[in-house]
Amino acid sequence: MLAARTTLRLGGRALAEVVLTDMEDARDLSETLGRLGGRPLVLGGGSNILAADGELPLTVVSPNLRGEPETLRERFAGKVRVRVLAGVKLQRLVAWLATQGLSGLRGLIGVPGTVGGAVVGNAGSYGDAMGGVLARVCLWTPETGAAWLDREAFSTAYRRFSPKGVVGFYLVLAAEIDCEPREPVAIRQEMVACLSKKKASQPITAATAGCVFKNPPGAPAWKLLTEAGFKGKRLGDMAFSEKHANFMINCGKGTGGEALSLLQAAREAVLAQSGYELEPEVRIVP
Repeated sequence: MLAARTTLRLGGRALAEVVLTDMEDARDLSETLGRLGGRPLVLGGGSNILAADGELPLTVVSPNLRGEPETLRERFAGKVRVRVLAGVKLQRLVAWLATQGLSGLRGLIGVPGTVGGAVVGNAGSYGDAMGGVLARVCLWTPETGAAWLDREAFSTAYRRFSPKGVVGFYLVLAAEIDCEPREPVAIRQEMVACLSKKKASQPITAATAGCVFKNPPGAPAWKLLTEAGFKGKRLGDMAFSEKHANFMINCGKGTGGEALSLLQAAREAVLAQSGYELEPEVRIVP
């Protein structure tokens, strides 16, 4: 059940699950997916996912690739390059970088999910974003298998990662990031300040998938939702947070149907109120 695997605690039953515990496991992934059928869905930490109820035509691919981040010997333009596997929890990486005196992702403190998901969604917060430090990505596709892509082979933008020439399903196996050496104490102090701000303004301890909508140019989504009357708006056991209108919360026994209906009602209300057409930041599956 996806409900047990997603931070929003929603989702029905997938057809099957393929778990990768080593990068070499991807070698037979095409054959395995072809045999199992269904549409592949990569599921790491389960954040940023709004899954439907019922029987789902999906095969879950879980890149359970973990291990200690590795500092490479080479330095690039005065920065330190770090290699990390896709299944490592993003918060584990953020904390590890701080202990090493490496800056670049301190604003992502408190952001859930895994490194792979952070790459694909170009996770960002308080001025830091994965795309800002990303140097190389090890990507698996059915056509090429596993291969390292240099920065010239992909682009990043707001909540977007685009590998050039790749169409359809792909899987992040590992990433290399370039970080600025700084005093560990200073980095930790900034992390504490960022986390304090998030605790005061976001429902980070609730069952959420993170921000529901992307911010359109010139207007924060939370403000548009608030002005449209959706701050605290509830449907069944799903609700927009009283603390931050762009966070949807599962209040206990919410369903995917309730979440989708509430999301669509919010989009329609914001469009009528302000003329902005909100684009979901959460991934709606299937």
